[in-house]
Amino acid sequence: MEIIKNQEFGGVRPLYARHDLYLENVIIHKGESSLKETSDIEAVRCEFEGKYPFWECRNFTVRDCIFREGARSALWYSKGCRMYDTLIEAPKMFRRIEDVVLERVRIPNGQETFWDCKDVRLKEVVIEKADYLFMHGEDIRIDQYKQQGNYSFQYARNVEIHDADIDSKDSFWESENVTIYNSRLDGEYLAWYSKNLRLVNCYIKGTQPLCYCENLVLENCIFDEDADLAFEYSTVHAGILSPVTSVKNPRSGHIVAKAYGEIILDDNIKAPGDCEIFTWDDMDHNLGVNSQIVEY
Repeated sequence: MEIIKNQEFGGVRPLYARHDLYLENVIIHKGESSLKETSDIEAVRCEFEGKYPFWECRNFTVRDCIFREGARSALWYSKGCRMYDTLIEAPKMFRRIEDVVLERVRIPNGQETFWDCKDVRLKEVVIEKADYLFMHGEDIRIDQYKQQGNYSFQYARNVEIHDADIDSKDSFWESENVTIYNSRLDGEYLAWYSKNLRLVNCYIKGTQPLCYCENLVLENCIFDEDADLAFEYSTVHAGILSPVTSVKNPRSGHIVAKAYGEIILDDNIKAPGDCEIFTWDDMDHNLGVNSQIVEY
């Protein structure tokens, strides 16, 4: 393996198509495509200022590095990325990349990041200004995660999230096969048009959540008082431990909550229009409800 330490590079493609390379305390100045079409690269305590540093790369590890704002669109069309203890100031990172692991990474400007990515693993990651994050992502596992930014996880498939705080308007729209555990979801219009979304022990905040959903499941969730007009036209099976401010025209299934401020069933309800809505007290008092259909 070739070792490069304590050096600086700039311009166009200074380390183009290099392989089996170890970089330590290296600065990549303004320019572009510094490590394009490389493989088996390890970068430790390096700083990247120029754009497009890792395009068409295979099997690279980044540790304790900084990607400055100018290093935009840094990791595209690549496979096999491991990144640890790194600060990413640049937007539009990670596009069409496969097999990605990030641990203890902070991204303060996550705009348009993780588009069309597959097989992604995040742990202890913080992403801010994350508008349009994870568009069309697939096979994603996230743990101990914090995010701020709207329109995230749209069209994402096969996602599992644990212990997250997600502040995002219009998140999980048209997503499919998503399961979220022990998390806080704050944002208007949560998960409209999603399929096979399952929320377990989650806190839900924001108006009109979970509408137009197909095969929606909630287990032991809590609704904030501003989470009103929920479940419109959704097929839902929900166990909610808190009161719900309002439910509007769920399509089918059943909903159990502590109480309801308002249940709206009007002429606009869609067939079959047979969703059962009741409280936990209803079940406790055996008021004709088949408790076997609810298993939480």
